[in-house]
Amino acid sequence: MVKITLPDGSVRKFNNAVSGLDIANDISPRLAKEVLSVTVNDEIWDLQRLIESDSNVKLHKWDDEEGKHAFWHSSAHLMAEALEAMYPGIKFGIGPSIENGFYYDVDLPEGEVITDADFGKIEAKMKELAQQKNDYARSEVAKAEALDFYTQKEDEYKVELINELEDGTITFYKHGSFTDLCKGPHLPNTGLIKAIKILSVAGAYWRGDETRKQLTRLYGITFPKQKMLEEYLILLEEAKKRDHRKIGKELELFAFSQRVGQGLPLWLPKGAQLRERLENFLKKIQKRYGYQQVIAPHIGLKDLWITSGHYEKYGKDSFQPINTPAEGEEFLLKPMNCPHHCEIYKAKQHSYKDLPIRYAEFGTVYRYEQSGELHGLTRVRGFTQDDAHIFCRPDQLKDEFKKVMDIIFIIFNALDFKDFVAQVSLRHKTDHSKYIGTEENWEKAETAILEAVKEKDLNYIVEYDEAAFYGPKLDFMVKDALGRQWQLGTIQVDYNLPERFDLTYVGSDNQKHRPVMIHRAPFGSMERFVAVLIEHTAGKFPLWLTPEQAVILPISEKYNDYAKKVLNFLNNYDIRTLIDDRNEKIGKKIRDNELKRIPYLLIVGEKEFENETVSVRIQGEGDKGSMKLDEFAEFINKEVKAQTENYKIN
Repeated sequence: MVKITLPDGSVRKFNNAVSGLDIANDISPRLAKEVLSVTVNDEIWDLQRLIESDSNVKLHKWDDEEGKHAFWHSSAHLMAEALEAMYPGIKFGIGPSIENGFYYDVDLPEGEVITDADFGKIEAKMKELAQQKNDYARSEVAKAEALDFYTQKEDEYKVELINELEDGTITFYKHGSFTDLCKGPHLPNTGLIKAIKILSVAGAYWRGDETRKQLTRLYGITFPKQKMLEEYLILLEEAKKRDHRKIGKELELFAFSQRVGQGLPLWLPKGAQLRERLENFLKKIQKRYGYQQVIAPHIGLKDLWITSGHYEKYGKDSFQPINTPAEGEEFLLKPMNCPHHCEIYKAKQHSYKDLPIRYAEFGTVYRYEQSGELHGLTRVRGFTQDDAHIFCRPDQLKDEFKKVMDIIFIIFNALDFKDFVAQVSLRHKTDHSKYIGTEENWEKAETAILEAVKEKDLNYIVEYDEAAFYGPKLDFMVKDALGRQWQLGTIQVDYNLPERFDLTYVGSDNQKHRPVMIHRAPFGSMERFVAVLIEHTAGKFPLWLTPEQAVILPISEKYNDYAKKVLNFLNNYDIRTLIDDRNEKIGKKIRDNELKRIPYLLIVGEKEFENETVSVRIQGEGDKGSMKLDEFAEFINKEVKAQTENYKIN
């Protein structure tokens, strides 16, 4: 007898070992047609794999991330089968599912390349193979046998991966003529894959190491229905229009320079203004919540990072040490702000009455990301975190944690990020080797976060093995206007850095005690947040935030002086305005400034000059008629007030 406990607590009993597909059929034949994978005691399995003992089970359909993972992982194998048929002698690296689709890193035979022109042929071959409805068959393989298989195929990439695995943990998956090293899970068969699209091709160094061979990375996406693919491609086109790199260039917000260096953004005047408003917004909120601004240098002695543990964990991924003329003296560009803030706290002795102490800094940090992973503002080598560190007593921890959550909610509401899920990121359930600190402190930190999110009645999920090396955290996963998910905002509980830096406060018993540290960054990084905001709004920022609120368009040079009068009038009302006095037709001026996403276009000609008015056009809405100057100023300021008064932005 095998007892299966479902998520709702109900129990189903089976006389023999049972598969996920059997369980789905037992519940409903319709469910059996829709289910794609199954979680068995917190491990995702294939639907065909037999469950031989009492287990907790959850079935996954397309709408579940686990279902999509199995679907796209299986599709990566299908693509690999197609590539092996089309390019004999091809070698395979890794082929995982990703947030939207999948990719496979391959080493093509000498002289072969894959370009956009080949995508249609690859798709056709994948469809042909999918229609064969071949089963994905799992088999456990001894290490020697696995090595022999790939040695004979002369695939050194798989041999390298197998050499790092322990005997007894290796599995192969076979479908049709293709066999792959893989731990799964996979779909029952290839026939479930109905709609296929190869998206792009790129180069990728083997295992992300720039000193090793560059492989070909082929990206694709698949769906169980053709209509779903068509809808996705429409969404993809809209995403291209919203690409922050494209819009950032059009709006003159930021730039990159090869002379400055890859991944090091340059903020142009308009971008700097936008960023400054975001920073001032948060500073005002922080002031209400009792934060104190601090400033720390961009470098620190290497020993600082050894003490914090960051060097051991991230030293290889950071910029290399800076050696000075003094013998043995080494500095690092700071990859984190927290060690500096620990030393700021330590600059004086604190009493229990002083706590909580909240230090905030827009601190720029530097991390050496691989060049192939750099992407606009979302993945850079130098970025500014809206960082703060709270030092509090253990009895204050939960309340302080909830106050940080309140700050994040204010920001999300003000910028219209309403669709989000909170992710509680904890240690791996059993393997704690990569985390520092005691079991007791980790349990206290994890408990505090879980209690806080429950007391806030927050919609949250728990992810294991996602914690920072020094403590658990709460990450906010936000969906933008296109339904894409971004990680924005994080709160982390840390008992360990106070220990490593010997931070103390004097308690009511006149003895020294250890504070608890909360790390928090509501924006995450200014660069990434601005990138997401651009794509969320398509560059049409809220009126309070946008660099330019209005542009004055004289019909001809004859009205340039009146345009300047309007400009001065609006500037006195703190309305950010500019004049487009180019010698161009008014239609072209309107089109050009619409593309710049300036909210209000003010056209001035003879009638406006005589009546001291402006003819108002609203971005995307067209002509709204004439207004007196003071009427327009009042109209704009009223709109800004409506956007900001609830959040005290101004």
